This record gives sequence, C-alpha cells and structure tokens, in this order.
Amino acid sequence: MVHGPVVVVLAAGQGSRFGGAARRLGHKLAQAFAGSTVIGSTLSNVLHSGLSLVVVTTEELQPLVAAFVPSDDVVLLPAVGSDGVDLPLGMGYSIAAGVSARAHASGWVVLPADMPMIQPESVRAVAGAMPQHPVVYAQHRGRRGHPVGFGAELYSELAMLSGDEGARRLVARYPAHGVELPDAGVLMDLDTEADLQALRTVHAARRRIVTTG
Repeated sequence: MVHGPVVVVLAAGQGSRFGGAARRLGHKLAQAFAGSTVIGSTLSNVLHSGLSLVVVTTEELQPLVAAFVPSDDVVLLPAVGSDGVDLPLGMGYSIAAGVSARAHASGWVVLPADMPMIQPESVRAVAGAMPQHPVVYAQHRGRRGHPVGFGAELYSELAMLSGDEGARRLVARYPAHGVELPDAGVLMDLDTEADLQALRTVHAARRRIVTTG
C-alpha cells in the first residue's frame, strides 16, 4: 500500500499529432532519445526522483515500459480507436485509471510520458509542495508546465475523469500553486517530428556543457 505521493505517467495516447512521422517511424514515445527511447528517458528521470510511480500505457508500448517498471506498476488500457472498445478513452480516462490504481496515495503527480527532458529534481519539487496546496504545477520563467500534482482530497473527482479533457477544469476550479523551477524541461513535450528533433538538439547541447564543464 502506497501512502506517499505517486507519479502517474501517462503513456496511453495515440500521439496523433506525430502525424505522418508515426506511419514512417512508429509511435512518438518509441523514438530513439538519449541512448534510450522517449518513454524510457522520461521513466528513467522519474525513477531517479525516488518517488513511487504507476505507468498508464497500451500493449504497443508495454515492452518498452517493462524495461524500466515492473508489471505491478503498469496499468494497461486499450489503444485509442481499438475495435470493439466502448470506453471514453483519452487523457482524462488515463489519469482516472492511474489515480484509481493508487487510490491510497497521499496525492498524484501527473506527468505525460512525452517529456524526456524533465529532471528528477523537478518531479520532487512538485511533490514536495503538495502538502500545502490542493493543486501544484511546475513552471519555468513564469510559464506553466508539467508535472501537475493533485492532493488526496481531489481523489473522487480525478477518478471520474474521462475523455480528452484531462484535469484542466480541476486546475481552474481549485487554488493552484506554481513552483518556479530552473528546469526548462518542464515545458518541453513532444507532439511533432520537429519537436523530437528540437529535443534531441537540446539534449546534445546539455551533454556538451556537462562534458566540457
């Protein structure tokens, strides 16, 4: 039984904005990144935060997730558009599935899996601010990003989410606290092939700084 905050990694989306690149290259989360994959890099950074996690994903990505996370910490959903599936799938449904799988947590830190530049310290910082606020979000230079943390008092509303709406209405309804962070990775997600190339460029630049510094 988990009593601390749990990171809910969302990896069940179709990645539709990846468009033609998906047909040529495969799912955006399976793309090569930093010696691993996009999803692998994100999961590695979350694991280095030291927080518990649960990954909401699909059978397509399960082998990539299994390299980092045991099956007990994985929630499998049907892929969006699956034949015979009559469920309100989408980001909201994924959040509800992850939160429900860890109903006894003290809160949930929601992070999309397409953010491989997120730093472990950023995940910890959001989790650390959660006891004082019902909703906490990461921000960089005043711009709102991810992850977003939700306190245990919001469980019933989180567990009822569905479709693609996500948790925006909860963020708007409750007092939300922004945690200012030096990590630009809290703003860097991956929707298009151009985003992937930009993320690879930023990562390579960071590696050069670390190596030469």
